[in-house]
Amino acid sequence: MDDVVWLSLLAAAMGVTGLVSGLLAGLFGVGGGIVIVPLLFYILPWFGVPEELHMKVAVATSLSTIIPTSIVSARKHFQKGAMDVPMLKSLAPAMLVGVVLGTVLAIVVKGPGLTLVFATVALLVALNMGLTSVDFRVRDGMPGGVARQAIGGGIGTISAMMGIGGGTVGVPVLAAFGTPMRSAVATASAFGLVIAIPATLILIVAGLGAEGRPMFSWGWVNLVGFALIVPGSIIATPWGVALAHSIPPLLLKRCFAVFLVVTSIRMFWSLLS
Repeated sequence: MDDVVWLSLLAAAMGVTGLVSGLLAGLFGVGGGIVIVPLLFYILPWFGVPEELHMKVAVATSLSTIIPTSIVSARKHFQKGAMDVPMLKSLAPAMLVGVVLGTVLAIVVKGPGLTLVFATVALLVALNMGLTSVDFRVRDGMPGGVARQAIGGGIGTISAMMGIGGGTVGVPVLAAFGTPMRSAVATASAFGLVIAIPATLILIVAGLGAEGRPMFSWGWVNLVGFALIVPGSIIATPWGVALAHSIPPLLLKRCFAVFLVVTSIRMFWSLLS
């Protein structure tokens, strides 16, 4: 009976996570990972998951949910002709190398280290969104050669360690180098597949047999979370999109920056307390 109650509460928490992540993802135009990871980080302690495993389970489960949502998103963007396929092809090899590196680091680095990485990057993204205009850019055009490969590798490494798709880091980077926002969002939607598929597979294998994981986990991926977050996110995303169209774009950027700052502070506080 205790197991049934525990599983029911976990299922309800994961379902709410999916709805909230979908709403915020649609509202702010980012992948759900930047929302799912902190929500799971807050939820998992309630179910007796050891502190050192919170981020590993959150990162792995988040990455697994990105696969189906990225497939749907990337397919729609490609059909509309908004995706910059040459840019995607030029960044993908280095990004894949970065994903492997980031996933290995996510396995090796202890939970507090992953929390520190997530909190730091979330704060940097918040500063970018909170202090820059909608049309902010560093230069017109993505650099080529080694610099471009370094950018791809950096996006892959950071995203895999954080458990997020390509949108949160990729869209600001592409936009900063002059890529039109619509094309940046479309191209970054495919980053999610380059990042999430190999990272999830590695985290499944690495977590097999690990002690302290929640019930019904495959490696570090919690299957209850995967099964409930994905449909909840798909259901709630249109709600966020509809709400987003009634709010000025600059205000949207500022609101999401506030959300990320609060999330970052909460994670930094957990490291100090």
